[in-house]
Amino acid sequence: MKQFHINGREIGSHTAPFIIAEMSGNHNQSLERALSIVEAAATAGVDAVKLQTYTADTMTLDVKEGAFWIEDDSSLWKGNSLYQLYQEAYTPWEWHEAIFKRCEELGVIAFSSPFDESAVDFLESIGAPAYKIASFENVDLPLIQKVAATGKPVIISTGMATAAEIDEAVRTAREAGCEHLALLTCTSTYPATPENTNLKTMPHMKDLFQCEVGLSDHTMGVGVAVASVALGATVIEKHFTLSRADGGVDSAFSMEPDEMALLVSETKKAWQSLGVIHYGPTTAEKPSLKHRRSLYFAEDLKVGETLTTKNVRAIRPGLGLPTKYLDFVMGKCVRQAVKKGQPVSFDVLMEEGESES
Repeated sequence: MKQFHINGREIGSHTAPFIIAEMSGNHNQSLERALSIVEAAATAGVDAVKLQTYTADTMTLDVKEGAFWIEDDSSLWKGNSLYQLYQEAYTPWEWHEAIFKRCEELGVIAFSSPFDESAVDFLESIGAPAYKIASFENVDLPLIQKVAATGKPVIISTGMATAAEIDEAVRTAREAGCEHLALLTCTSTYPATPENTNLKTMPHMKDLFQCEVGLSDHTMGVGVAVASVALGATVIEKHFTLSRADGGVDSAFSMEPDEMALLVSETKKAWQSLGVIHYGPTTAEKPSLKHRRSLYFAEDLKVGETLTTKNVRAIRPGLGLPTKYLDFVMGKCVRQAVKKGQPVSFDVLMEEGESES
């Protein structure tokens, strides 16, 4: 499996998860707000800010009936046509360069999800360093082929996709020249529930497709994302807004700045905690060994006195013989006088046949 990296930022199990703040339509059609989102994301410590590059016309038709009208009671966007939704949510293409520039100034990687070939051409013209394929587009093989042919790293969300569909997407990407690929487990509901996230898919997907894996997370809070790290997530994407109270097409399931900062810190801790396979005391634990129980003399004893449960006890600290030797020392005699509070050691015990000197 080739090393995955974006703009020189290595991504893999050897480093903390790559955290992506998805702006989506949370700019609420204000470039000033979009730039503020970038600044807040950078302050929170994310690695990247992701946009979505499309227009309403490249996404759908301006039809306000039938399948083009959102009537699902469970949808956040009920009462809109698809065209109206994408008109409200899209990021004007003329904003992209300003957003990319602000990200660069703040040390954050900027990239995008293109939704058609014209978006890929546009993103190439402004130097996009990587591409994301959204879950709803993971079956659009011509789009994947177009993106992969750029030679840039590609991240594909796998929401709704069967194993066969993911295989088609991966094969298409690799055959078109993609050498740096990551697949994200994703549940295409908004918001998603932990019960429907199925994080156990990630290690299986990594073995199956031999690539980096991660999570595009639509659940609320940080718990699911933190758990994903333990199962191998090296890329984590979350929708991001300045404040859910400000509204916007994706605000209801987006993280606020304090939450994103918590996500960054807690996923890093989760990654750090994985460590390596290790038994025995760590270097940091070694000073604590003295606080284990061990065998100590509980009374002053004269030469030749016999050890009993009254004058030998298993107590802290741990500088005497290990407690597993308690039965062994019972009935033995001491070859020298000992003091209460002295650790039991083999050299003060008489050997069989030894007489008092």
